[in-house]
Amino acid sequence: MTRTFDKSKLPSRHVSVGPERAPQRSYYYAMGMTEEDIAKPFVGIASAGNDSAPCNTLLDAQADMARQGVIEAGGTPRRFNTITVTDGIAMGHQGMKSSLISREVIADSVEVSVRGHCYDALVTYAGCDKSLPGMMMAMLRLNVPSIFVYGGSILPGRFHDEDVTVVDVFEAVGQHSAGNCPLQELIELEKVACPGHGACGGQFTANTMACVAEAIGLSLPNSNMAPAPYESRDDMAVAAGRQVMDLIERNLRPRDICTRDAFVNAARIVAATGGSTNAALHLPAMASEAGIDFDLFDVAEAFKSTPYLADLKPGGKYVARDMHNAGGVYMLMKTMMDSDLLNGDCITVTGKTLRENIDEITWNSDQKVIYDVKNAITETGGVVGLKGSLAPEGAIVKVAGMARLQFRGPAQIFECEEDAFDAVEKREIKEGSVIIIRNEGPKGGPGMREMLATTAALYGQGMGEKVALITDGRFSGATRGFCIGHVGPEAADGGPIGLVEAGDMINIDAEAGIIDLEVDEKTLEERRSRYTPHVNDYGSGALWRYAQNVGPAYKGAVTHPGAKAEKHVYADI
Repeated sequence: MTRTFDKSKLPSRHVSVGPERAPQRSYYYAMGMTEEDIAKPFVGIASAGNDSAPCNTLLDAQADMARQGVIEAGGTPRRFNTITVTDGIAMGHQGMKSSLISREVIADSVEVSVRGHCYDALVTYAGCDKSLPGMMMAMLRLNVPSIFVYGGSILPGRFHDEDVTVVDVFEAVGQHSAGNCPLQELIELEKVACPGHGACGGQFTANTMACVAEAIGLSLPNSNMAPAPYESRDDMAVAAGRQVMDLIERNLRPRDICTRDAFVNAARIVAATGGSTNAALHLPAMASEAGIDFDLFDVAEAFKSTPYLADLKPGGKYVARDMHNAGGVYMLMKTMMDSDLLNGDCITVTGKTLRENIDEITWNSDQKVIYDVKNAITETGGVVGLKGSLAPEGAIVKVAGMARLQFRGPAQIFECEEDAFDAVEKREIKEGSVIIIRNEGPKGGPGMREMLATTAALYGQGMGEKVALITDGRFSGATRGFCIGHVGPEAADGGPIGLVEAGDMINIDAEAGIIDLEVDEKTLEERRSRYTPHVNDYGSGALWRYAQNVGPAYKGAVTHPGAKAEKHVYADI
């Protein structure tokens, strides 16, 4: 493909055009580039590839395939890497405090690299939970023509002739502590649950945000649900490289694509797939980068009117591979569009509208994973927003697969996750109680840890449906049961969750969207007058800096003012 681009308005002119840029060009010649290469647009290819976990191990190879597409379409690719923190490994110990923080580090590092080297466009590759929103936040912040590509999910493991995921291992830990899973069986399960490369296979945070990327228009149609080992991913990588050059030519940017209507579309996809509650953090954070008001309550509003349609784990039967085989995210969006649940006028990275893309899809009535809207699994979505006297700034719960949507019980209080997990291991959790884990919010943790180790152990002990759990921290997308996270204000900010005392009655109604602490205001005022927020153990370093800057969970737990406060857009320098 022969294309010529005018670099006079592209950021890379600052490092490649004119006599004064001879020193910069000397570096490019050192790397084997030619005059022709230097005269083309520079496309940053950002990869979160590393050896930390199977989610990320194939990303660099896929990113390198994207180079081919960029070159074919008239650009010069420049690959660079960023970090990840993999939740499955960080889970259940102090390492999880680094997880949400990694989202900000990823976005910041991509921004800094692109700014420093004046790249004209971006293709981003991510595999594990926080790296997906981190990459998309950077794309929106920089607002250069960009495409997001997911590295793909892992294939399911097989154990006792059934498909299994890493969640089965977490729950087996609880079964083992209850005496229902011999140690040798636990060891056998851990060796087969994750059979190769790719992100967790259920509709956990990574796959949820991969679906979001397609629904919001930042990824090519049906490019994200193919499992990581599939050879078709090479073709997708090359296609992304080619298409980003088309976006440069059109000057079609992420903020043109990610309108408020597109964010509503994305929230509906989360609900329709019974996706991760973490999306209620990541969508507001992404919206902030675009200068759009879209908080937890806006997410919850979209959830209310969206049916649950995709029968995916942990609430359902199937994994990402099965959804890919059924027709992918666009098959789901086909039935949603036919029922006016999506705004089809939103533009996408194809240069076409969402409706135009969906019109190319034929409904597959033979598949079993995605239900038609007319025969939805449930009439309302798999994720619900809550608000009440315990959470004036809101909270979130995944109800996909749950039979019980109301719960009332006395509070059993823990000041950190370790204390709660220890009580679970010792069988000290009382049936019918509402477990409170506090001081785990964005500021108080710091880092807003996920609680999968604790919730999975409860489920493994058979207690998953017999208690409720509430925290100002987070839950993994893999969590199931009556588990409510993102409670705000958090304890560190003097929120009501910090004032709860053992035995206080708490009432939760996921149908009505209510979460109330049944304590009168006079008593709460008395408790507030003597309340001293917990002081965390981090007085320096990245976790300290995060705690100083992070905002509330309902606004996405972001660390800077976002596009509303920017004085210039990088893409226009």
